[in-house]
Amino acid sequence: MDLHLQDRHVLITGGSKGIGLACTLGFLQEGARVSLVSRDAGHLTQARDTLRGQFADAADRIGLYPADLRDPASAVAALDAAEAAFGPVDVLVNSAGAARRAAPADLDAAAWHAAMDAKYFTYIHMLDPAVKRMAARGQGAIVNVVGMGGKVANPAHMAGGAANAALMLVSAGMAAAYGPRGVRVNAVNPGLTLTARLQQGLEADAKVQGIAPEAALRQATARMPLGRVAEPEEIANAVVFLASPRASYITGAILAMDGAVTPMI
Repeated sequence: MDLHLQDRHVLITGGSKGIGLACTLGFLQEGARVSLVSRDAGHLTQARDTLRGQFADAADRIGLYPADLRDPASAVAALDAAEAAFGPVDVLVNSAGAARRAAPADLDAAAWHAAMDAKYFTYIHMLDPAVKRMAARGQGAIVNVVGMGGKVANPAHMAGGAANAALMLVSAGMAAAYGPRGVRVNAVNPGLTLTARLQQGLEADAKVQGIAPEAALRQATARMPLGRVAEPEEIANAVVFLASPRASYITGAILAMDGAVTPMI
């Protein structure tokens, strides 16, 4: 299926690793130009080398912009630089930042603040200026990669879960606010996905339960109706579709992608 993304400018925060990198690959396959934003310049360079290895002709379709998205000025500077290089951003995918999981006894005021800085504000600092620019042009699409931790309370993920829940509300609210101005906003909630972040989460869950991380992974996999955790590419496929004109009447959606491990509506 042609998703009509040829030559569209896609900006992906957190695009150098995990689900963000898988999204980058998906958009490049559709012929888009992709700007990657990440705090770590080394990770960006490594991602570009990986992508060039798969797409020899993609070198001129990839832009790299190191930025600490916890700082709003840094986010705007990255957005400005990306638009100066590739033109107005047509699609924003937010996949940057992750709050560290922690057992309840390990939470304190600093941990709660850090979780919001790491997950909520890293999204908001790019989302707010980007959606306003899209609205001024009368078109655009945004997909926020959030997480099921905002739907179901997990004792090892309360601070991060609170940030996720806030991002879901913002996604739905912005869809309503900016739909009349031509901007669609959706969110995707992955469950367990085979990324580097998975191990840290398993370690926190294991600590709460008093078991080894390997045992926590086995328990989690056993609960999956599909019998396995997700691959990053499977999450990316949904993101790319939601960002495309093929999803032109989908906005304000919060898509669960946990393999039905949480049977809820």
